[in-house]
Amino acid sequence: MRNILVFILLSLMTATTVHADDLMTPERLWAMGRLGSVSMKSDMTQCIYAVSYYSVEKNKRRSVLYRHELQSGHIQQLTAEEGSEYTPTFLSNGRVAYLAGGEVWTMLPDGTDRQQLTSTGGEVGDYLFSPDATKLIVVREVPQHTAIAAKEPDLPLATGMVINDLMYKHWDHYVTSAPHPFLYDVRDGKAVEVCDILEGEPYECPMEPFGGVEQLAWSPDGKQIAYTCRKKTGRDYAVSTDSDIFLWSVEANIEAADGTKSHEVVNLCKGQDYEDIPVDYTRSLEQQQVNAGPEGRISGYGHRALFAGYDDNPSFSPDGKYIAFRSMERDGYESDRTRLCVMELATGKYTFVTEDLGQGRQSGVEDYLWSADGQLLYFTAVWHGRTNIYVADLKGHVQQLTDDVCDYSLCGYTPARDKKRLPALIVKRHSISQADEAYIMEVNTNKKNLVAKMTAVPAQQFTQINKTTYDQLTFGEVKERWTKTSDGKQMLSWVIYPPHFDPSKKYPTLLFCEGGPQSPVSQFWSYRWNFQIMAANGYIIIAPNRRGLPGFGMEWLEQISGDYSGQCMQDYLSAIDDIAQEPYVDRDRLGAVGASFGGYSVYWLAGNHDKRFKAFIAHDGIYNTQQQYVETEELWFPNWDMGCAPWYKNADGQRQKVFETSPHLYVQNWDTPILCIHGQKDFRIEYTQAESAFTAARLRGLDAQLLLLPDENHWVLKPQNGILWQRTFFRFLDKYLK
Repeated sequence: MRNILVFILLSLMTATTVHADDLMTPERLWAMGRLGSVSMKSDMTQCIYAVSYYSVEKNKRRSVLYRHELQSGHIQQLTAEEGSEYTPTFLSNGRVAYLAGGEVWTMLPDGTDRQQLTSTGGEVGDYLFSPDATKLIVVREVPQHTAIAAKEPDLPLATGMVINDLMYKHWDHYVTSAPHPFLYDVRDGKAVEVCDILEGEPYECPMEPFGGVEQLAWSPDGKQIAYTCRKKTGRDYAVSTDSDIFLWSVEANIEAADGTKSHEVVNLCKGQDYEDIPVDYTRSLEQQQVNAGPEGRISGYGHRALFAGYDDNPSFSPDGKYIAFRSMERDGYESDRTRLCVMELATGKYTFVTEDLGQGRQSGVEDYLWSADGQLLYFTAVWHGRTNIYVADLKGHVQQLTDDVCDYSLCGYTPARDKKRLPALIVKRHSISQADEAYIMEVNTNKKNLVAKMTAVPAQQFTQINKTTYDQLTFGEVKERWTKTSDGKQMLSWVIYPPHFDPSKKYPTLLFCEGGPQSPVSQFWSYRWNFQIMAANGYIIIAPNRRGLPGFGMEWLEQISGDYSGQCMQDYLSAIDDIAQEPYVDRDRLGAVGASFGGYSVYWLAGNHDKRFKAFIAHDGIYNTQQQYVETEELWFPNWDMGCAPWYKNADGQRQKVFETSPHLYVQNWDTPILCIHGQKDFRIEYTQAESAFTAARLRGLDAQLLLLPDENHWVLKPQNGILWQRTFFRFLDKYLK
């Protein structure tokens, strides 16, 4: 008997050893290259792209440029220096532009003849060349003191801040500057500054925290620049999402009485005589006059004529007759459906060309590109947990071009070179089982541009950034699962199984709670919330597209607003209860994990789970909604989602539901170990939320742990912090679920 036991133990050890060599680890995950900008030469002979690599030892990132010759497959590394080079762009003059050391450079496609164009002291954050490459937009920071007063000149070492208005902090920094676009002339291999396009204006362009040069565009003739801007500051900025598209003339053509000239600026989204509508800053804008219809009525989706919500990412048609941009209908609602608007510049007439994805399916536009003839727009949108590619004509007819289990993003469009080659889209593609790689996708067009007859040739991958890593790993299978919810609807979840899954065994299982709260559980690849590394650690993961997520229609998307603790929480419980019926799921070893709104979900479930779970992990989550209302910086978010400030009560003395059912009010029910994680530079959800939850858990006598990251924001960006995060995450789960 003893010999048999020894044999069994040795067999298990051998099997474990074999499998362990092909499983994802934090170190392997952080060693992977991450594809950045991709730029294709117009003749499709070569492509230049950026890849970022992270050094755990040095705790830093480096970005490298590569040239890929498509016909031969030859790949050349262009970066030789220790520093980073990124954001490559093929120019019309045959050269390649890129960023290095906070300056704009150009070089020949083979990496030779490098020339530094700008000399700003390393201040360039982004750039955009005119079509003929003779002019340049450079994004730089300028001082901004609308909220935080300028330092006292004789107290240069003082660290105190005198704060006079809201939006004194944003995302992860205190606001003492704003990005502005500067116009440059390119002469004799040097860029010469002409002017600040927002000279004297205390606004930001691109808009923070995530905007880039996609929020600016050159007209084909180089005579006009379209830019995105929310021309508000302080309290007005904090409660509003109302940004507009402005048309700025490159030539200074308006002469004042003193002889000085200025640049004409036209707001394309509102009349020149438009005045802001007064609002109640402490209540949702949903039912306020700013979102009223033409006759003053509050309509279901706002007032199109005023473009009340986010308008961003302008792009001129190739002939310059039209401008397209993304548009949300309602002010104060950052998760409103993003439609693609096409405006005729000569008349101001506009059409929303993506009212649905066909068959009445409503979802938002992610990114888009014009066709060469200006008659079509290619765009991406999420539906049923996948981000696919669609095409629309100028009348709003839409056709789906791909139906793949992945997420696509658009990088560029290349016209047909000859009769043998089709026009092509340059795209990036990722899935739960593969990080971003670059692909070419040819598009079958027709002479009349009939959208209904358009198809796409299957995408051809031309980068293999992480092939060596994938060849060494075994990933778990990913399946879709539809579950009946507590109110009789059907809900899609992604289920990820461990590598070498054996259905005769029982596995610990994790409920993944999505953030947002209105971002999709699509085929995303994450370097932190990575489903394959969770599966590699022996867990089954179920990731539901619960109420409040896009890709399932507007009713499904909007059910969550004002009802954080309602149907979306029941959806989570339906998903975990459903998967727990499988014989390979160990019902006694269930955990729930999530970040941001997913962290809120974990904190709420901790007091309302009826002993389903044995471990919880909440990252950057909301523990106290009343506290969150006055701590966060972008106040349109709590106003819309929570309805109003927490000091308002109805006739029955009740606050809004989201305050009355805050997770912190259920702490008396907490009975399960919990790990709280938070970045101390997270101004979206302050780290005091995690500290409060951890303190409450310890006072309750629970086995709780707190991981504070003093130099991280809402994400975890530094390599060693990232690996510490993964190790802490799995040590905690393993302690209670294995």
